Amino acid sequence: MTSQGLSLLLDTNVLLAALIAPDTLPTPTQQALRDAAVTVRFSASSLWEIAIKCSLGRQDFTFRPEDIELLARETGFTELPVLSQHTHAVATLPWLHRDPFDRLLLAQAIALPARLLTTDVLLAKYSDLVQLI
Repeated sequence: MTSQGLSLLLDTNVLLAALIAPDTLPTPTQQALRDAAVTVRFSASSLWEIAIKCSLGRQDFTFRPEDIELLARETGFTELPVLSQHTHAVATLPWLHRDPFDRLLLAQAIALPARLLTTDVLLAKYSDLVQLI
């Protein structure tokens, strides 16, 4: 597949890596994220997930959702809002995965369509749109 018109949706952990430590991502992923022909999206649901983890006050999680949103926008990533059609699509997914944020990201990727970049092997069982990195 060529990069022309390609749309990527980043799982929350991939979003954080892309913004905070992009050199930890595989080289092809780094190249795709920098490709001007690729639309890189982050979901509002990822910001919600980050907000929940932030509110727990964990010592190992120091990210604030507003900082991640600003950094993502400055990087040129596009926010994907959570739409009602995305939530409807979650209801049709089989229960291979229990994480509500991952299920919503998958539904969003299918609805767009976009490739969902993730490290979660369970998500790959759902769709060819899921790309493990």
